[in-house]
Amino acid sequence: MKKIQNNLIKLTLLFMLVITSCNESVFLDEQNPNFITPETFWETEGQFQAALAAVYGALQYRSISGAELVQEFVLGDIGGTESWYRPFAFRNLAFNDGILHVVDKWEECYVGIFRANQVIVNLETVDEDVIDDESKAIIDGQARFLRAFFYWQLVHSYGGAMIHTDIARATEDFNQPLSSMEEVTNTIIIPDLQIAIDNLPETWDGEDIGRITWGAATTMMAKVHLFDENWPEAARLFKEVIDSDIYALTRDITDNFWHENEFNEESILEVNYSFDINPGNSGFPVDDTPFNTGSESTTLSTEIGRLGAGGFNTVLPTYNLHEMLVNDEVDPDNSINDDNLESRRMNGTIAPENGEGLWYQEPYGTIGGWGGGQSAYVKKHSNWYHLPAEPAEGRSGINFRHIRYADVLLMYAEAVIEANGDFMTAMQYVDMVRSRAGVYTLQQYMDMNGGMFPQLHVSKQVHGDWPMVAPSSETVMTHIRRVERAVELCYEGHRWKDLVRWGIVQEVFDELRADEIWRQENLASIQDPTEQPFVINGHVRPDFSVAQRIYDPEQHNYFPIPSTEIQSNELFNQ
Repeated sequence: MKKIQNNLIKLTLLFMLVITSCNESVFLDEQNPNFITPETFWETEGQFQAALAAVYGALQYRSISGAELVQEFVLGDIGGTESWYRPFAFRNLAFNDGILHVVDKWEECYVGIFRANQVIVNLETVDEDVIDDESKAIIDGQARFLRAFFYWQLVHSYGGAMIHTDIARATEDFNQPLSSMEEVTNTIIIPDLQIAIDNLPETWDGEDIGRITWGAATTMMAKVHLFDENWPEAARLFKEVIDSDIYALTRDITDNFWHENEFNEESILEVNYSFDINPGNSGFPVDDTPFNTGSESTTLSTEIGRLGAGGFNTVLPTYNLHEMLVNDEVDPDNSINDDNLESRRMNGTIAPENGEGLWYQEPYGTIGGWGGGQSAYVKKHSNWYHLPAEPAEGRSGINFRHIRYADVLLMYAEAVIEANGDFMTAMQYVDMVRSRAGVYTLQQYMDMNGGMFPQLHVSKQVHGDWPMVAPSSETVMTHIRRVERAVELCYEGHRWKDLVRWGIVQEVFDELRADEIWRQENLASIQDPTEQPFVINGHVRPDFSVAQRIYDPEQHNYFPIPSTEIQSNELFNQ
């Protein structure tokens, strides 16, 4: 992956190709012999690798793997924010076709698609004496996976997309009608992923670690079938990944959210960032001009990090998520330390006022800023574990993991229930994830409670106790949806898409708004830290007061097509 990052310095080439492909008429007919053109570029394998590096580079964009994802973190049931931060519009479902993240994500995905198309199209005509068949297939597999990934992001963020599979050579080539999610999936995503599966290696070595593998392509294909409700095929493909023995859960979940132990045994699709490459650049620039090759770092830690430590804490844990993490009951026989009270997941995910250990190298009790409705802050993706403050200029080298093995285990558990009702097998895979977290497994709960386990998403603070349920397809699926995927994968870009595909957004909003109202009416009675799982200071933050009331699946499940596309694409309305 270092080789890929070092090649990103050649990104300027891609923008030159854009200019020469789309605006040749503005140049004189006589060409500078030293100027790189599409006709003179694709002549060596090294040039194809440099172009492929640019496709990988598009993964680093802020709306795909970086700071702008905070807008999506607050859409569902795991994140709140303050009214003065930009995510507030998304928390209240007030986004529109001109708002920054809606426009940027669309454009950034299409930059990645445009770059991938250049590699794919030019590979079709490259001579065998330039690239041998094996190398050609591997380059093609990577480019096609990345194109499929960008299209998957588009259709599951916007509900559809414009299909572009060729290099745009004139302005009118950008005009394409809007295709449905089904058409894009069947025309582009599935065929591209199949080529990737057929051609990519299981692992990479040395500087190539972090490139797309067979496991990433197979997992992505399984995820496509999961979202399409093709449960048997999804289950089969997930099981192939599990049975490959390539991947495993890390001992400590926090290994997946800091700069140490990157590309570890749990990593399946990971976007590389570096604190050291391009050190003079702020983390905010991206490679969208011929004069800037990008910072190669991420500003997500600045968005997430504590306000008093150089961050903005634009995303705050919802009370429901905080309570579930507090009640992630530590198994005393499976904890990191004998006196450990927090689960490994909680310690690596959120920072409560009475947290264990140090946060930005300070004891929690000495840190202020717990008023205004806050009960906890987010730790994931921030530099809380090794620095006293977030790095200057928004630079962070923490990689972003789009797919990790824990996600595969939980998706497989979901698929086998939907495919054949096998909730007992599903529980085994859920319990692998719970065991790594150091908490009681569902099986342990059943052993302690006469074959029953608690519905951990129900607030004990509000309702007095958890309902106990017997395992069944319905109860285990509810646990996967409301508990396990929420606490294990929060702030990793999955939650809103999950709630939408399950069709339970309104149900969740209704429940959490009712809890919110109860807390508002009973705030004084729940502020004794000796008797409460967590304390809300000052007032109850109304995370769901607007979203619960106005949610409309037709309007809010997907972002609107950006106004920039509507205005520039002559075929959009057709």
